[in-house]
Amino acid sequence: MLDNTPRGTICIEDIEIGMSRSLRKVITDRDIELFAEVSTDHNPVHLDDAYAQETIFEGRIAHGMLTAGLISAVIGEQLPGHGTVYLGQSLKFLAPVRPGDMVEAVVTVTDMDIAKRRVTMDTHCTIDGKKVLKGEAVVLAPSRKFD
Repeated sequence: MLDNTPRGTICIEDIEIGMSRSLRKVITDRDIELFAEVSTDHNPVHLDDAYAQETIFEGRIAHGMLTAGLISAVIGEQLPGHGTVYLGQSLKFLAPVRPGDMVEAVVTVTDMDIAKRRVTMDTHCTIDGKKVLKGEAVVLAPSRKFD
């Protein structure tokens, strides 16, 4: 059979428990502004320095879902990669992410149902090794059987 799997995609037949992938990204003011525009979430804690200084965060923070989007990027681009369908994601936000922070998003395979092509993954984001977000994702992985 001809393998038409997109480059960088890991099919269910090749995924193993314990596999892990990650990415690192500096969160910029532009990222926050673009996310506010796309999501229509213009909460001033994300966009207004003066307002944000008066909050419990004592400064602007990135949208939590912007940070969570980095997990989606790892899943959609690396593990399993292109062709993956998100089925669910739990999230717990542990600490704020600020403009200029280098965030590392990590996904690790913890369970699989090969017959159903379902993959469960531990997901988390860190800044300087400190977890700022944690959760679990369940995805439908691509398969060579469906190429």
